[in-house]
Amino acid sequence: MVASTPRPQSGDRKTPGEDNKKSSDFQQRHIGPNGDEIQQMLAEMGFSSLDTLIEQTVPQSIRLSRRLNLPAALSEYAALAKLKEIALKNRIFRSFIGMGYYDSITPPVIGRNILENPGWYTAYTPYQPEIAQGRLEALLNFQTMIIDLTGLEIANASLLDEATAAAEAMSMSYGFCKNKSNTYFVSQDCHPQTIDVLQTRAKPLGINIIIGDHQTFDFSEPIFGAIVQYPASDGTIYDYRAFVEKAHAVGALVTVAADPLSLTLLTPPGEFGADIAVGSTQRFGIPLGYGGPHAAYFATKEEYKRQVPGRIVGVSKDAQGKPALRLALQTREQHIRREKATSNICTAQVLLAVMASMYAVYHGPNGLKTIAENIHKLTVILAEGLKILGYKISSEYFFDTLRVELGRGSLKDILAACEQKKINLRIFDEAAVGISLDETTTIADVKDLLAIFAGKDELPFSLEELSPNPLCAHLSRTSSYLTHPIFNRYHSETELLRYLHRLETKDLSLTTSMIPLGSCTMKLNATAEMIPVSWAEFAKIHPFAPLSQTQGYQILFQQLEEWLAEITGFAGISLQPNAGSQGEYAGLLVIRQYHESRGERHRKVCLIPTSAHGTNPASAVMCGMKVVAVACDDQGNIDLEDLKAKAQKHSKELAALMVTYPSTHGVFEEQIQEICAVVHAHGGQVYMDGANMNAQVGLCRPGDIGADVCHLNLHKTFCIPHGGGGPGMGPIGVAKHLVPFVPGNPVIGTGDWGLGTRKEEVPNPQSLIPSTQHIGAVSAAPWGSASILVISWMYIAMMGATGLTEATKVAILNANYIAKRLETYYPVLYKGKNGFVAHECILDLRSLKKSAGIEIDDVAKRLMDYGFHAPTVSWPVAGTIMVEPTESESKEELDRFCDAMIAIRQEIAEIESGKADIQDNVLKNAPHTAESLIVDEWNHPYSRQQAAYPASWTREHKFWPAVGRIDAAFGDRNFVCSCLPMEAYSQ
Repeated sequence: MVASTPRPQSGDRKTPGEDNKKSSDFQQRHIGPNGDEIQQMLAEMGFSSLDTLIEQTVPQSIRLSRRLNLPAALSEYAALAKLKEIALKNRIFRSFIGMGYYDSITPPVIGRNILENPGWYTAYTPYQPEIAQGRLEALLNFQTMIIDLTGLEIANASLLDEATAAAEAMSMSYGFCKNKSNTYFVSQDCHPQTIDVLQTRAKPLGINIIIGDHQTFDFSEPIFGAIVQYPASDGTIYDYRAFVEKAHAVGALVTVAADPLSLTLLTPPGEFGADIAVGSTQRFGIPLGYGGPHAAYFATKEEYKRQVPGRIVGVSKDAQGKPALRLALQTREQHIRREKATSNICTAQVLLAVMASMYAVYHGPNGLKTIAENIHKLTVILAEGLKILGYKISSEYFFDTLRVELGRGSLKDILAACEQKKINLRIFDEAAVGISLDETTTIADVKDLLAIFAGKDELPFSLEELSPNPLCAHLSRTSSYLTHPIFNRYHSETELLRYLHRLETKDLSLTTSMIPLGSCTMKLNATAEMIPVSWAEFAKIHPFAPLSQTQGYQILFQQLEEWLAEITGFAGISLQPNAGSQGEYAGLLVIRQYHESRGERHRKVCLIPTSAHGTNPASAVMCGMKVVAVACDDQGNIDLEDLKAKAQKHSKELAALMVTYPSTHGVFEEQIQEICAVVHAHGGQVYMDGANMNAQVGLCRPGDIGADVCHLNLHKTFCIPHGGGGPGMGPIGVAKHLVPFVPGNPVIGTGDWGLGTRKEEVPNPQSLIPSTQHIGAVSAAPWGSASILVISWMYIAMMGATGLTEATKVAILNANYIAKRLETYYPVLYKGKNGFVAHECILDLRSLKKSAGIEIDDVAKRLMDYGFHAPTVSWPVAGTIMVEPTESESKEELDRFCDAMIAIRQEIAEIESGKADIQDNVLKNAPHTAESLIVDEWNHPYSRQQAAYPASWTREHKFWPAVGRIDAAFGDRNFVCSCLPMEAYSQ
């Protein structure tokens, strides 16, 4: 379906100076500068209109000559009403499907004060740890929780979902194994979505997967690793000790995919020899959300700490010797290791990990055990009742899940009864169903389930007659867990509320000030966009619920896919990738599969500019490609001659070019179309990194420029918040010849045409490669983190074509305004053909080290004293900062940031002139905490006032860093990634 041409919108932005009679329109709320401010900024830059600036910035050859074909903009009220109509088409059934997804209870104190709190969800990745101590403490709690429950030595700060965590475990095992095997054993009892993601990951890496029964596998074929499910997907609790011993005997690493709630009752994986444990913490108070977002976990032994994917929070100390937290072992990050990185994951599901950790803090060890025991008790009662009714239960030992052999029962009749009672079961086949109970299950639910299998509401027995048997004694947990005081002191709502608020106030978020990070687009995450995430119609849907119950979601997907296709110029959209890194990976896999379908499996060379984000080469290697670097010229553009030479040299093997547009250096490259043509001429495909789509929407389209596939960071351009450092969604757009290869799903069919395909654009469908060419699943759920797609839907619906285009123009204006104001103090490293930047600019601070001994980190930490988060530091060029103000920041806020940067330059000038000490100065000692100021004796050559209140606005509202400058090297030398004793925090 193609949207009809929209009529002129009542919400179109007024020209500068025009009387604003529509101030309630969402566009006016989202875009920071008003008409008069826009005119003032343009005047300072020598322009009379915004369009004139855009003409000087965006190459005319790629400009979109028409307005985007999108529906008219809606007000916040109207958009919420429209989305509610769509939501009500979803049918909420009681879910007993299981498969790693369970209904759960989000404690209201956590739902209101974390999930729905912009102080938590608008913060950025804690790369500046001094102003992120709250999130870091919550993530340290998460790691401690996982370490305790799994019985392993270290854990990371979360991953995307259970299936991709399993794939990361496989990749890590492959890198560590010394027996030279390329074979990996996967238990047939793992969740089917996990198996499919493992198969997708294994293929390009040349890994051979054996799927079989762990009980009969004879290890005659060497393996480098194995994964088992605990409890198994059908609910069975197996004793894996003998299997682990046999695997270790042949040099293989064993991964256990474990349900963390079950580990309150079962022997933890670390205690029976597992090397790695992975799983999902979704049932720790996180809504189902039709698949996400949820925080996966990854735990392992300390000897593997430098290969752990994602992030690890570690304990260190600050300048005053006070315990302080920061991200540890960052040499694993992709921007440093690039194609040598073992993973392309550069994010964590922070907001969801925080929620899961606080769920454990709130309930404590006894509360979690009580929840688990109640679930198990009800499961045993259900099993006993089903046996009396004549059904066979497949498992002798189980926790919360039963596989029921129907025998005399009719699947058709049972499903009809389920429909009548609005209940969903898992269907194994025509002879067996699965039932998984959860925290929300009551005895009334058990009665309803038994009535379904009895074929009548009146049961031939009383549930009180059924006496639950204990869990399997030989695998019952005997070790303690969650003994740290943090899990044993905040069980009242009053205490937890204060704890949450105390942590929140230690973090700088968008509620405090702008976060001007280049390439990260920290724009407004409007409240109206966030509200639907919590609606039950979106939040309480199981990802494998029948499609007949999810018609609202299907409409949402269809509309969002059509809108994104129109915005990008592509024929098809896949919403499955649940992070930008996953979008990169999926996009390259689609290209790989396309070449294979044409008998060109040998095409494995991927050209990547040296300026590219580090996840680009990491993703290429994960897809089995060979990375060949392409040089950039002095202006930051791709060196066209070097590209032509590399394309010619590798012509027969060329698979793809990965290119970011506008470039990573913050400019619109004039030769982008020729760049794409060069690659196409040699048989390659063009992958466009959509990190900078914020500068394209409404002005140009990747599909028109020449890209064949592009991923979109919905958490950047389309307003899904960063959630404290987590991904949003990373869907991909593909040209029509790549549509048949987009990700599929083994549980819910995603259609013969792929997700989001606009069939009318395909001239001869019968000639296309059939859908068996899907690359397989890249995420556990069919549509990734589906529940947060409502945020991007709301944003596009409320902005409309004109609003989206205006937002892009103002984002470019704001960046150029900052560049103009600061260029006399800090040189702008790269500019476009006419001397302007795109939506971000790189400021060169490299000379300051020689002139004043000032490092880039000194400026970053001093900005904290002015109440700002630093821009992106030392990337993509060491010794520089990349600034992206976004369209949401007002001129007043832009000026405040510029004033802070100018004041800091003046402070540096005092060092250069000798007026300030080269070692003991406000930059070297930054940030200044309140505690550091109240010492009896002040020994610095500058005043306390200059240290803490360097600008007028800091006297009106002061954001205090919780700790002084952190010694990261000390933390890495003394690696600790779990909670310290409470006395350490009080010293």
